[in-house]
Amino acid sequence: MGAYALVGMGTAFAGIVRAPMTSVLMIFETTRDYTVIVPLMISNLVSFFISSRLQREPIYTVLAFQDGIYLPTAETRQRQRRHQVAQAMRATTQVLPSHIGIFEALERVSSSTLRAWLVADRRGVIGIVSLATLEQACAEGNPAARLGDLLDAHTFPHVHADQPLELALECMGAAGLDLLPVVSRADISKLEGVITLQDLLNSFGVSPISPRSSMAKAAKTT
Repeated sequence: MGAYALVGMGTAFAGIVRAPMTSVLMIFETTRDYTVIVPLMISNLVSFFISSRLQREPIYTVLAFQDGIYLPTAETRQRQRRHQVAQAMRATTQVLPSHIGIFEALERVSSSTLRAWLVADRRGVIGIVSLATLEQACAEGNPAARLGDLLDAHTFPHVHADQPLELALECMGAAGLDLLPVVSRADISKLEGVITLQDLLNSFGVSPISPRSSMAKAAKTT
């Protein structure tokens, strides 16, 4: 009778809390008996399946929602793990050599739609330079300045392929850039790709709205 009672308690706990293995560990620590583990695991799985079909939201999640507390669900955490830099990054299209001058760099990026570009030397990527930095250096009028002189090769904004997209967006905002290099964890100078602000928006299903389209929508609503 005691074994039936323990299995019933564990089964009820698994169905309510939606944690099938938790009751297995709790009952084993209480009884130190292996004989109830197998029937308890089977009944827990049945209880978990039936409770998930009858009520998709766990009871404690519903109670927390009633109290105004919004906890992350398992689906949300799984969705966040799927949104990684590796899914949104692309191959780099334009890398500036570190030995060229500032005026030559401005000429090379004059037709680019981006506002930041990677800088590399023989070792690999050493940094990222923005359009504002180039324009400021050009205004200072130093003809002998090289592109590599504007950078700190030891530290520059970057992300890794296995990091979440939210972190990439945060790094872009902190650095004021619309492009970040994706580098290797073993070697920061080894470039694996780039990720742009537009890539981030596309991965979340957000597309920029042109001024003309927004005006047309406003005209239709009025």
